[in-house]
Amino acid sequence: MKASAPPATMMSAQQQPRSGAAIRLAFLDFYTARGHRLLPSASLVPEDPTVLLTIAGMLPFKPVFLGQKHRPAHRATSAQKCIRTNDIENVGRTARHHTFFEMLGNFSFGDYFKEQAICWAWELSTEVFGLDPQRLVVSVFREDEEATAIWTGTVGVDPHRVVSMGEADNFWSAGPTGPCGPCSELYYDLEPGKHDETINLEDDQRFIEFYNLVFMESNRDADGVLTPLANKNIDTGMGLERMARILQDKPNNYETDLIYPLMAAVAQRAPLENYFAARPAQQTSLKIIADHSRAVTHLIADGVTSSNLGRGYVLRRLIRRAVRHGHLIGLREPFLEPLADVVIQLMESAYPQLRQRQAVIKRELQQEELRFLDTLERGEKRLGEILMTGPEQISGGQAFELYDTHGFPLELTVEIAQEHGLAVDQDGFAAAMETQRQQARAAAVNVDLTRGGVVESLAAKLGATPFSGYEQLNDESQVVALIVNGAAVQQANQGDRVQVGLSRTCFYGESGGQVGDRGRLLGATTAGQPMKMTVEDVQKVDGLVLHKGRLESGVLTVGDLVTARVDRSYRRRAQAHHTATHLLHEALKRVVDPGISQAGSLVDFNRLRFDFNCSRSVTASEMEQMESLINGWILDAQSLEVSQMPMAEAKARGAVAMFGEKYGDVVRVVNVPGVSMELCGGTHVNNTAEIGLVRLVAESGVASGIRRIEAVAGPA
Repeated sequence: MKASAPPATMMSAQQQPRSGAAIRLAFLDFYTARGHRLLPSASLVPEDPTVLLTIAGMLPFKPVFLGQKHRPAHRATSAQKCIRTNDIENVGRTARHHTFFEMLGNFSFGDYFKEQAICWAWELSTEVFGLDPQRLVVSVFREDEEATAIWTGTVGVDPHRVVSMGEADNFWSAGPTGPCGPCSELYYDLEPGKHDETINLEDDQRFIEFYNLVFMESNRDADGVLTPLANKNIDTGMGLERMARILQDKPNNYETDLIYPLMAAVAQRAPLENYFAARPAQQTSLKIIADHSRAVTHLIADGVTSSNLGRGYVLRRLIRRAVRHGHLIGLREPFLEPLADVVIQLMESAYPQLRQRQAVIKRELQQEELRFLDTLERGEKRLGEILMTGPEQISGGQAFELYDTHGFPLELTVEIAQEHGLAVDQDGFAAAMETQRQQARAAAVNVDLTRGGVVESLAAKLGATPFSGYEQLNDESQVVALIVNGAAVQQANQGDRVQVGLSRTCFYGESGGQVGDRGRLLGATTAGQPMKMTVEDVQKVDGLVLHKGRLESGVLTVGDLVTARVDRSYRRRAQAHHTATHLLHEALKRVVDPGISQAGSLVDFNRLRFDFNCSRSVTASEMEQMESLINGWILDAQSLEVSQMPMAEAKARGAVAMFGEKYGDVVRVVNVPGVSMELCGGTHVNNTAEIGLVRLVAESGVASGIRRIEAVAGPA
């Protein structure tokens, strides 16, 4: 099959792209000339709340491949920034491993398929990039006879240079189920003088895999059965750093123009003559610093701030690892902030948001690096003392002491120990951590009966309590459980402090940051005394809703029918503050930083508290802007739209989810049209006008990288 676009002319050696920027542009130009829509790189923070970071060029298109989202075009091409930390121990120690890398890709969504993708990949590689066909090797899935025939017949590759491989190497899938298909990879031979009878592509010292073509044609179900997809798709990826290494004829990716200027800048600040004059261990440190500086600069640009959770922890770990390797080559003053200027200078033409976010990037790096330098000094000194004793390994207790007393991260202890040929007892570390947690729990003065074995047993037996409180504030129900003084009982009497489980409830149980409802339970009259119970709090344990309060009169027995009545005023004020929390979240994104995400909240009837990731305080001017924006949305009297939908559809619509939160296949979406859309199981007003005006009353820091805003709504 011939390309549908005008054929590329063979470029002369002078015309062939060599620089990283030229390679990126040549790839994108090649495919846009062939009808592909050029799409910008997606953020490193993916829309999918189940994924920590963007790890592949196809990730932004995964909903399209799954049929959950409309395709942006029939054909697309992009240069996608990616981050992977699964092989972090290899970064700087091999020729090709990175945390940050760019993936050049061309995609077909039900348009062209196998033959066209293969022909274009060969044309691009040999005619645009000028690679010698005699130095190229192709791998195919051993059962994909069609691909083999295209490579050897249509393209004309020597059959000896087409290698059949198994499913582990040449069959791609997004997971145990879902879209999948065979793939074909292009390799560059670094030692073409060898004329082996068989080619071993596992020899990564000789062969560099630089272009992967995935032929997505099947769907795998839970039983492993493959069925054809309605549309056949193409998903490809070319590693920019690897292609730069090949075209610039460098021994590793780090010495290309994409990364070498960063190593040179670090060497200039350190007491080193230059990269090439440095010892091997120093070269490794320079590589790690250069790699990590690219990763952290892009992470911060995309709104990530250092923390001990999720992607914030990835950022913190990379910064601290870079600082430690700076320490190894003699750097005693902060260096990542000025190095970020070099990253921005090298990459701003492809990623202009780096320049736009330069001040934020530099501030975050400066704060985090200064914070860690003292920790590093103390931790390395103590670890050095331990190593001087000549141990066979670093014990779990020693590693925990470094972590707990000196704030020294476990992964750094492991890395330093490995450099000395030692292991760390990580099971012992985990045991020491658990011992400390148990001691902390034992020291707590507040005992929560809802966490005892009685409640857990009841929850396992009774299951989740159906909730009717979205639609009504009064309901008839049956008592299914009673707990008095921490024990399950059949009957509670006047004056008892009791926890009541119902067959169904209109009371909202505390969850998602929103406090539980208040109200009353009313029942039958016994011996002239009507059953009345004041519900002071409602908790949810493993789905079981427990109504906690005092039995004012009468008797309450398991099996009794009761009327549940929620305090309307209390619920109305609580849900006003909950909707106000959603508006505050959106205002923070619009005024302070689009990368802000929720780190916690408290929604009460008389106030709200919202915690979020941010490395600096919010200014008084920004507080005023946000308050004005929120009250403007309230005065617009927007009607809320609340709906249930599949998780995939909610993600496709752009609904915001909390990373780390567990969601089912069907989720509840709360939408303030044109303003905010979030996954939320809480209760809300019907119209923003019901909130009343919001006042932001305080802003403070509660932890490293975590800020808090407190506010009141309406007459609260």
